[in-house]
Amino acid sequence: MRYEHTQTGYVMIFALFVITIFYAGVLIQSDFIETTLFWIMNIIVLIIISFTSLNVTIDRQHLRIKFGYGLFRKKFNLEEIISTEIVRNHWYYGWGIRFWPFRPMWIFNVSGYDAVEIKMRNGKIYRIGTDDPKGLGSVLKRQEKTMSSLGF
Repeated sequence: MRYEHTQTGYVMIFALFVITIFYAGVLIQSDFIETTLFWIMNIIVLIIISFTSLNVTIDRQHLRIKFGYGLFRKKFNLEEIISTEIVRNHWYYGWGIRFWPFRPMWIFNVSGYDAVEIKMRNGKIYRIGTDDPKGLGSVLKRQEKTMSSLGF
C-alpha cells in the first residue's frame, strides 16, 4: 500500500508574497543598517515558506507528514493507529501546527477545513488537513482493517 499527496497552501503563498514586499519596503527605508532586523525578517520568511505545502505519504509501516521543505515533519507508526475518520475542522482551528486544548489534539494543516482524524493506541488524537480526505481516509481505513485482521 502506497499513498502520496501534496496539498499547496495558496493563502500561505499569498501571505508570504505580501509579507516579503512589506519587509523589502522596511529594509529599503532602513538602508539595511540594522542587520538584526534583516535576520529576523529572513527567519520569519523561512518559517512561512515552511507552511506553503503539506506532503502526506503512507508506506508499509508509517504515515509521514512534511510541511514545505521538511523543517517541520512527523511520523506515525501505522500499527499504533486504532481508528480514522474524515472530519471538518472549524475555521478557528487555524492553519499550521496547532494544539487544541479543549479536545486535546494536534492539528496539521496548510489550507482548507477538510481533514482526517487519527486516534492512536496511546490515546492521542491528530488531525491531518488535506484536500483529498476521501483518498487519505480510504487508505488509512484499509490499513486499519488489515491491522485488526492481524490481531493488532
